Amino acid sequence: MTIKIGISACVLGEPVRFDGGHKASTFCLQQLKPLVQFVAVCPEQAIGLGVPRPAIRLQRDEQHNIRLVQSRDPAVDHTSQMLAYTEKLLPGLASLSGYVVCAKSPSCGMERVRLYDDAGQQLGKIGVGIFTRQLMHHFPWLPVEEDGRLLDPALRENFITRIYACYDYQQQMLDGFSTAKLVNFHSRYKFLVMAHSPVAYRELGRLVASAKLFDAAELSLRYLTDLMQALKNIASRKQHANVLQHLQGFLKKSLSQAEKHELTDLIHRYRQGYLPLMSPLTLLAHYLRQYPNQYVAAQRYLSPYPEQLGLRA
Repeated sequence: MTIKIGISACVLGEPVRFDGGHKASTFCLQQLKPLVQFVAVCPEQAIGLGVPRPAIRLQRDEQHNIRLVQSRDPAVDHTSQMLAYTEKLLPGLASLSGYVVCAKSPSCGMERVRLYDDAGQQLGKIGVGIFTRQLMHHFPWLPVEEDGRLLDPALRENFITRIYACYDYQQQMLDGFSTAKLVNFHSRYKFLVMAHSPVAYRELGRLVASAKLFDAAELSLRYLTDLMQALKNIASRKQHANVLQHLQGFLKKSLSQAEKHELTDLIHRYRQGYLPLMSPLTLLAHYLRQYPNQYVAAQRYLSPYPEQLGLRA
């Protein structure tokens, strides 16, 4: 099966913005598109707003409700239409493994969307697009990212890591959840989690260990949600180095003193900032070919997404 990723239609290059333009993402179109199936959505066009169309904005009324209104004529209110459309659409998006939304959009923005009061005064960049707010509430586990933030290498790598972890979990549980499947999945992901959040590494371990205390559906959702939240943290050099040292430990009986010293040195130099992550990873992979270790080789930390994306380079 192909990974399905939701995406704002304008980010995919479709001319559906209010001014008839688009916000095509080079990364999505050139690097990600060959590997996934995009599901393009333009909520504004879907509720009947034409192209081009009057600009809209988020506005907070006296009761502090957030409304989606026309910028020049706030009496034209699209909130009910947007909420009804979103409620109807969301159940059909349950198979998605991620979603790329359009930054700053009053319908699709993930954060820092301009919010206005009834008088038309800007309250600050404190809003969330109406559609995306409902999306994230309905699927709290779903990796969601904005097109603009994907220009940041660390955020881009983090988002793709979450997408592939989410998809792997969905595939693992495709024909039903079981504790055995959960244990198998967690055993492959524990070091990836450790790199992103040592605290979550311990908490998820305890959750899996006490799996029999939970209802299956509740446990499945809780694990996936907690996993996605843990992976949302950007892994630091210190945390990567810690994981690399742990993985090296599994090979200590196989490596010679010279090999141990070489790998230890590379990990240390990476931690200090002198080398990229691929340096110790490449040497570790080399030693794994020489001295096979099934448990270490199965760790998704070593290969969290397709190599051709080049995100760790």
